[in-house]
Amino acid sequence: MRDYCIRPAGPEDLDGARAVMLDTVYRDFGTGYVPRWHGDIIDPVAAYLVPARHTLLVALDAEGQVVATGALDSRGPLHPPNPRQVAERYPSGESAQLRRVYVRSAHRRRGLARRLVAELLAFAAADGGYRSVYLHTDPSVEGAEGFWRSLGTVVHDEREDPGGGQGIVHFDVPLDALVSRRRLPPPLGR
Repeated sequence: MRDYCIRPAGPEDLDGARAVMLDTVYRDFGTGYVPRWHGDIIDPVAAYLVPARHTLLVALDAEGQVVATGALDSRGPLHPPNPRQVAERYPSGESAQLRRVYVRSAHRRRGLARRLVAELLAFAAADGGYRSVYLHTDPSVEGAEGFWRSLGTVVHDEREDPGGGQGIVHFDVPLDALVSRRRLPPPLGR
């Protein structure tokens, strides 16, 4: 197993983080860059580095290249495009939303996503103001749905909606989801 360093993103990491995120939306999701959905990818400083309750983590390989990302913010899911009941269940400011947990394909199946999520949950728990953790995933991405089911509970599956909605699956993840599996590390400093 390769050694990886997970840390809060700094200015020197942003180009690599953008590359991982953009590659994911183009290659894995097949949507490409959609401004109304992916503005945070272009401006991660405003989305994740400036607000105190938000964070962007990067995983670096032994050569210092960004190979994975994970982010957390306090913006709840918006309606539309998300179902009204999901948006109402996870209000902005009270809900931590996991975002951009992306791992380059050559580095998958090594526990990186789980490590990133553990750090993000520790960050949310240390904040003290979050009462829930939310995320949504595209189940057509190989391994994504199974990974999130191992950590959380489905609160809405749009594939069951009339017409299939956007085909997205929405999850609730307990703040202590990884505590029972192993001890969480202390939150990373800013």
